[in-house]
Amino acid sequence: MLNEKLQSLLCAQLNLELYSAYTYLAMAAYMDERSLDGFSHWMKLQAEEELVHAQKVYTYLSDVGAKVTFEAIAKPLGEFSSVLEAFQKALEHEKLLAERLNEISVSASEARDNTTVSFLDWFLTEQVEEVASTTTICEKLKLIGNDGNGLLMFNNELRTRQRTP
Repeated sequence: MLNEKLQSLLCAQLNLELYSAYTYLAMAAYMDERSLDGFSHWMKLQAEEELVHAQKVYTYLSDVGAKVTFEAIAKPLGEFSSVLEAFQKALEHEKLLAERLNEISVSASEARDNTTVSFLDWFLTEQVEEVASTTTICEKLKLIGNDGNGLLMFNNELRTRQRTP
């Protein structure tokens, strides 16, 4: 059974994962409005991943008999000055997710809740990958700069991204 602090932190994480999906859909819409279907595709897959993360948190809470509480999901940013800015915001958000998951893991360790620590290990590893891939995209966008042809080529590259299991 989870202690109240961990239950509260995990319910907040559930909300944050849902907000993440909402954020990525807003970013996808921004890309679609600019006919950047590859960038939009990448964002939509990110949104799907965040929903999977939310479902994992929900299932864990349910499985351990915790009360699952829901809060309102905040309105995401939907306007950006550039594709790069949108991805920089995505990177900031992925870093926030990593920070929050680390905080929950520390709390679980302090509570000697090894089951929750083990549950969170997958998320922590996933966040390393998410931050790395989003950082790479930001760096490539910086190299592209204002080159429209480069942006379209990168758009085509991101269109090929596959859903991860």
